[in-house]
Amino acid sequence: MRIRRIAPPLLVVGVTAAFVPGLAPTEVAAAEPLGQFESQRPSWHRCDPEMPAKFQCATIKVPLDYDRPTGKKIKLAISRIKTAVPGKRHGAMLFNPGGPGGEGLSMPLYMKESLPKKIRDQYDLIGFDPRGVGKSSPVTCDLSDAEQNFERPYKPETFNSDVKWARTVAKKCRDNNGDKLPHITTRNTARDMDVIRGVLGEKKISYLGISYGTYLGAVYTQMFPERSDRFVLDSAVDPARVWRGMIQIWASGTEPAFTRWTKWTAERHSTYKLGKTSAEVRKTFWALIARADQKPIPYEDDKLNGDEIRSMLRSRFFSPKEAATVVADLKEAADGGPKARSSAAADEITDNMTASFWSVVCGDTSAWPRDPEQYRRDAIRDKAKYPLYGDFGSNITPCAFWNKPAEPVTDVNNGVGTLTVQNQWDSQTPLASGRGMHQALKGSRMVYVRGGEGHGVYDSDPKACANRAVNAYLSTGKLPAKDVTCKAANNKDRDANEHPPSAPRRVPGLPDRF
Repeated sequence: MRIRRIAPPLLVVGVTAAFVPGLAPTEVAAAEPLGQFESQRPSWHRCDPEMPAKFQCATIKVPLDYDRPTGKKIKLAISRIKTAVPGKRHGAMLFNPGGPGGEGLSMPLYMKESLPKKIRDQYDLIGFDPRGVGKSSPVTCDLSDAEQNFERPYKPETFNSDVKWARTVAKKCRDNNGDKLPHITTRNTARDMDVIRGVLGEKKISYLGISYGTYLGAVYTQMFPERSDRFVLDSAVDPARVWRGMIQIWASGTEPAFTRWTKWTAERHSTYKLGKTSAEVRKTFWALIARADQKPIPYEDDKLNGDEIRSMLRSRFFSPKEAATVVADLKEAADGGPKARSSAAADEITDNMTASFWSVVCGDTSAWPRDPEQYRRDAIRDKAKYPLYGDFGSNITPCAFWNKPAEPVTDVNNGVGTLTVQNQWDSQTPLASGRGMHQALKGSRMVYVRGGEGHGVYDSDPKACANRAVNAYLSTGKLPAKDVTCKAANNKDRDANEHPPSAPRRVPGLPDRF
């Protein structure tokens, strides 16, 4: 499901050097001329006639290159829902739904349904499309559907074509975006957030980021620690793995989920008929992959080979019931029964989402190998270590041929007080990733949902353990005295009085990436 696109306009601002603690000398120098943006005031208006009048949009301008603030400008789309109780107002809370490439303009509407009234009364809810995304000077690489598919298994006979694909995507992105491309990065989006803060007249901002949005929030706390108020990072990216390591962790993180799935499914052999033991279920699955490689299996309106099944099922193994249902249906289809059908709607991946994804993951860091043979060696190694997805995770990407990043990757290592939230069984930001963020943010507390499934923890259930912790922090600004461990409702040993949380959910607007 994707957040509905809306028509916005926007706002602008700048910050003076006196208000820029913790910035490098070049950043302070760049901040001095930003006063030209402070004179702009957003022209707020109703976002759309079909949407609530209190949901307002505006457009501002920000520097394309913060080292040259008097140079080219780009548009930034923002939105807001102001608190209806000014006397209880604490400040402004920004949101990011993930991606990179997720549109955030509708986040105030979405989060209004999740936040309890007590917290809604305290904050103006602020959304924005990150630079290069949606309504904010969007980038495009003019990619075909085939060129947007980056899940490519390593095979000796197709590796050269994979290299050609990666080189082509990188070239098309450069050709279509010119001087804009090097500046579509997380650091610059964090600077844009600080511009929004200034335009709103806030000394500090609060923030709730999901998935990639956690990394964006962490980078903001690193660059602007004294302007960071109450920050919640839900389902976190490990800053030490940006960005190749975050794709590779999908492979290492899936193996324990797969093992758990085989045990869960074996206990329910009478339902799924995939094997009475974990070993039998595992054998059934890999036999199915081999059969699909010989004769693709009917699925939806297509036929899937073994590699395509591995790719499709990777994230589903984190929710055993969903994976067992799909595998049983595929086996039945392979045996001559009806074609298998998906239980989940697929997200629409647009060229803008793909273009902004590569712009950020390639433009944030120079850690990507430049030698195609390094990718070949890594893919061969990781396919042996992580059979389900290792070759996908380590195969070549357009980042091998991207231009050198405009600035170094951010070293996230600070003591700003933040709250991180993490499910145990998260397919996109596995537990090791969430723990990595928690360790990088020395002042953070972690809410860990043992047995929790799905990508994205926080939702509207006020009684769920993790939600209670988040709501208490957003309401009072006080972090828990120590890390919190919650029990998911799907645990057999959960507390009898614990309210079952809602089913695992996907974040609106977020591709099946971060």
